[in-house]
Amino acid sequence: MKKSYTGVMGALLASGIVAHALPAFAQEDKTFALVQINQQALFFNEMNRGATEAAEKAGVNLVIFNANNDSAQQNSAIETYIQEGVDGIAVVAIDVNGIMPAVEQADAAGIPVVAIDAILPEDGPQKAQIGVDNAQAGADLAGWVNSHTDGDVKMGVVGALNSYIQNVRKDGFVDALGDNVTVVNTVDGQNVQDVALGAAENLITANPDLGAIYATGEPALMGAIAAVSSQGKQDSLAVYGWDLTAQAIDAIDDGYVKAVIQQDPAQMGASAVDALMMLAGGDEVEREISVPVTIVTQDNVDDFRSLFE
Repeated sequence: MKKSYTGVMGALLASGIVAHALPAFAQEDKTFALVQINQQALFFNEMNRGATEAAEKAGVNLVIFNANNDSAQQNSAIETYIQEGVDGIAVVAIDVNGIMPAVEQADAAGIPVVAIDAILPEDGPQKAQIGVDNAQAGADLAGWVNSHTDGDVKMGVVGALNSYIQNVRKDGFVDALGDNVTVVNTVDGQNVQDVALGAAENLITANPDLGAIYATGEPALMGAIAAVSSQGKQDSLAVYGWDLTAQAIDAIDDGYVKAVIQQDPAQMGASAVDALMMLAGGDEVEREISVPVTIVTQDNVDDFRSLFE
């Protein structure tokens, strides 16, 4: 199949797709595509950075597609990359089931696909799943909550019900909570910060005796932090969640964000490019490629400040 990097760029730009290419000296080498969810969350931007740096180090081209939270756009992008004959595709799926026909088409065309973060069905043709054990990480955070919580607490969840992976995080966390913690409601932040803010504000207003909030992703956490602050609940609400930001670190310093699961999205992106390099060269990779997480609290937050300077 003929490789045409110029064709990829032309098709993407004509479709309004945001793409990033490496310098011209690499353009005659392999081309990989990263099909991303959005470029709003720092988590995804860090993943892009890690993938870009790994591609630069390997001397290959990398194009990054921003789906702007639209699963149909992800499918269309993969179809375009198949037509242009890229050497490998990494996908951070929005709809893990809906993406599979496109993944299967790529595999049939001889293009290896690796999944990052969002977990694709186990029987799919993807060559590797890169990320964390989201259910276990959620359970580990719940264990931290259990050991640091006295008395009965009512908790609300700000989730993203359109995200399979965030539902896994929700269930892993909620199922591991102690008997003294009661989840009163789950609201849908849709993985969009402004939506999560409104959902969190409604959650707090509807439950005046709410004692804690668990946020399943960065937009949800940012929305929860903003809602707690805007309603002056810093002294009565504890917040737990996923993925640090500068605002989350400030809230940890202020004492109302108690613990945040910090992933290593840059390493996820780099691992995806490394895996695609091996696969494109005819080698095999591990089916599960794990990237560890850290629970960040006031005790170790100093180790992460430099990420946001």
